[in-house]
Amino acid sequence: MTRFIALSRPLAAAARVQVARSAIATRSAIQIRSYSAEHQEESFEHFTERFVKFFDNVDDLFELQRGLNNAFGYDLVPSPSVIEAALKAARRVNDYPTAVRILEGLKVKAGSEALYKQYMDELAPLKAQLGVETKEELGV
Repeated sequence: MTRFIALSRPLAAAARVQVARSAIATRSAIQIRSYSAEHQEESFEHFTERFVKFFDNVDDLFELQRGLNNAFGYDLVPSPSVIEAALKAARRVNDYPTAVRILEGLKVKAGSEALYKQYMDELAPLKAQLGVETKEELGV
């Protein structure tokens, strides 16, 4: 039995070396394609138009939350028209907590109290029309 183990160790080591050489050869033979090279920059106007259209066509809560996750995932503050469309979609699918969370997300994304106040001033008529309040207004 010990003789078998003594003979199998060098064979196993040789097999590992062969597999490693094969992997290196395969990697160098495969052509690597960069998919991001074909990606173009999206303008803020196109971003706004795309998400307003998306939120105007939302039919259920899952799609609304998916769209919000995508919109707030970018390194920018969505325009007021995107926030308006998202708030209308939240009320259309009858999900008040998501409407409040949209305003919470806006506060975080705005980064400054002055910018957040500008958004709230612009959204005030829509908030009153839809009956949506911020977390602070609810006292939570």
